[in-house]
Amino acid sequence: MKNIKYLFTGCLLLFFTPVFAQESLSLAKSRELAVENNKQMEVAGRMYEQSGYELNSYKAKFLPRFSATGSYLFSNSEIKQTVGDTYLPTFVPDPATGNLVPNVMTQVNGNPIFNHYAYIPGLSFDLKTNGSYMGGLQIEQPLYTGGKLRTAYRMARVGQEMAGINRRLTYTEVIRQTDEAYWTAVQLRELLTSAEKYKEVVMELMRNVENAFQAGMVSRNDVLKVQVKLNEAELQILRAKNGIRLADMNLCHVLGLPLNSSLNLQDSLEGIQLPINASADITARPEYLLLEKQVQLSNEQIKFVRSDYLPQIGVLANYGYTKALKLNDTPLFDAASFNAIVSVNIPLYQWGEGRNKVRAAKTEKKIKELQLEDRFEKMELQLMQGVQQYEEALLEVYLTTSSLEQAEENMQVSGNYYGSGLETLANYLEAQTVWQKAWAEQIQAKTKLRLSETNYLIAAGKLTE
Repeated sequence: MKNIKYLFTGCLLLFFTPVFAQESLSLAKSRELAVENNKQMEVAGRMYEQSGYELNSYKAKFLPRFSATGSYLFSNSEIKQTVGDTYLPTFVPDPATGNLVPNVMTQVNGNPIFNHYAYIPGLSFDLKTNGSYMGGLQIEQPLYTGGKLRTAYRMARVGQEMAGINRRLTYTEVIRQTDEAYWTAVQLRELLTSAEKYKEVVMELMRNVENAFQAGMVSRNDVLKVQVKLNEAELQILRAKNGIRLADMNLCHVLGLPLNSSLNLQDSLEGIQLPINASADITARPEYLLLEKQVQLSNEQIKFVRSDYLPQIGVLANYGYTKALKLNDTPLFDAASFNAIVSVNIPLYQWGEGRNKVRAAKTEKKIKELQLEDRFEKMELQLMQGVQQYEEALLEVYLTTSSLEQAEENMQVSGNYYGSGLETLANYLEAQTVWQKAWAEQIQAKTKLRLSETNYLIAAGKLTE
């Protein structure tokens, strides 16, 4: 009954546990997946796309701008005024001079009495603003802006180029992370193989020692010594398996795969020696190109700042219709009209503001040039370090391979001597330990060589999309 219970529980666990297909991965495919799924690569791509839109927006500033305008006024206010009947005196020409003189008949108490008076009947004025509206089309065209528009467009174009270079820089970082994760996973698999092989050798010795102990040929102490080594082998295997599990999860994270995916890594630590060039052209590196573009951008910034203090010329034209201000219910304005304005703005004096801003922009350019020179020297140093690290890793692989061959031969000789009674158990166990350690060191050296290859290619500017 208990066995049926366990079987049922196991079936449930198997049913509800997610099962992922095994992924067969080479280094090239891993790089491809990482570039495709990496969020930073997507961000860099979006930034490049954004820079293209900004470039197009600056290009549009060279073209005329059209706009439609309109307004409507709702108001209950009005102005009412009544003017009563009015009498105005008349004038007649003077025969002698031809000028108009008052047509005075006589004066009473110093006040003139005119022969004739003009009669003006009273008027009522009713001025309303309600219902006034206007609408029209407007066009604006800058004629000269001190070079601001051209400079802004060139700056946007440089920004787009920098976004493309930044994508290349992100690509190299993604490849570096991918290679580190991939070769670490391969290394741990190789270490697991060496640990398992070491365990097989110790288990074989354990069987021989136990048989000898049963026959009374060795002491219990020898059995315990071998058992300690066997326990160490078991621990190494467990550590290697745990390391593989974590390394695979890290690799899946870098590649954008489910963390519990089962991986089958196709590439081994064996590789072909790269042609090394200590005088490679490091100006092709994205880091250098970015700083170079920053210098170019600073140069354009100087022109951009200077344009604020140069003449600005523009033209504005408007064609519209206006109907507004009713006087006694008759619109005072009820017609279409065309207007054109040429605007000129010439800065005269700003108390040194423009001169100081230009100087600040020139200083910023000088800072970028110094940073470029400093970065160039550091990249030369980084290239030399990459070359030396690769050569050292290559030599380390050669030495560890030689040490492994010697350790393996030493273990075989020690085993033969131990079987003939000419070697102690302690010496034989030590030979096995040295052999296993030499194997692990060789695996680590090969892994270091693989990683140094990637670092050299990045330092030499040869790792591109």
